[in-house]
Amino acid sequence: MTMEQAMELVQDPLYLATLMIKAGDADGEVAGALNATGDVLRPAFQIVKTMPGISVVSGAFIMILKDKNYGDDGMMVFADCAVHPNPTASELAEIAVATAKTTKAIAEMEPRVAMLSFSTMGSAKHEMVDKVAEATRLAKEMAPEFQIDGEMQADAAIVEAIGAKKAPGSKVAGKANVLVFPTLEVGNIGYKLVQRLAGAEAVGPVLQGMAAPINDLSRGCSVSDIVNLVAITANQAAGM
Repeated sequence: MTMEQAMELVQDPLYLATLMIKAGDADGEVAGALNATGDVLRPAFQIVKTMPGISVVSGAFIMILKDKNYGDDGMMVFADCAVHPNPTASELAEIAVATAKTTKAIAEMEPRVAMLSFSTMGSAKHEMVDKVAEATRLAKEMAPEFQIDGEMQADAAIVEAIGAKKAPGSKVAGKANVLVFPTLEVGNIGYKLVQRLAGAEAVGPVLQGMAAPINDLSRGCSVSDIVNLVAITANQAAGM
C-alpha cells in the first residue's frame, strides 16, 4: 500500500478507529449503526486481530425479556448471532465457551449453556445434529467449570417441564440462560424474532475473541441500544 492509499483509507472512521486502538490511543470501538457488519469487522481483523489462541470470533446478544420466567429473571444470552456463518464443531465449542465467559463477566450470571439443535439428546439423526453433539463434548472438555449441555431443542432448553421430559437429569435443560445456535442464520433469525415479537431488548452484539473491545451495532439499532453497547464496551476495556 502506498502512502497516498493509506492516507485515503484512514479517512474511513472504521479504519481510523482500529488504528487508534492499535496505537494505544483508544481502548475500544462501537460501530455499525450506519455500516454493515462486514465493513466493521474487516479493519478489525486486519489491524487489531484476534486474541492469542482464539480461532473464531462470534457475536453475543444480551436479551432482556419481558417474561421473567426465562433465563435469570428474564435475562438471557444468545450466540452466535452476528459473525460466523457455519462454524465447525470445534468452532462451535469455542463459541459456547466464549459466550459462557461473556455471560459471567458482563451479564454477571452463572452460565447454563444449551447447545441448540432440532434434536434433543439423540432424538433425531442427522449430520447437523452430530455437529452440535460433538461441539457439546468438546466444549465440556475445554471448560469443565461451566454447565454446558446438548444437543437440545429450544423448548427443552427453556421450559422446565419440557426439559425434564426430553432431557431428564440435565442440569441445563429447562433452565438455560445461554442459547448457542448451530449456525449464524438460525441465531440471527432467532434473536430478531424474540426482539420484535416478544418485545425483548437486544443489547449487542458483543464481539467475542477480538484482541480489544470492538462491538458492532445492528443498523436497526435505537439510541438506547447504542448507549447500552457503549457501556458494555467500556466495561470490557476496563477488564482487559
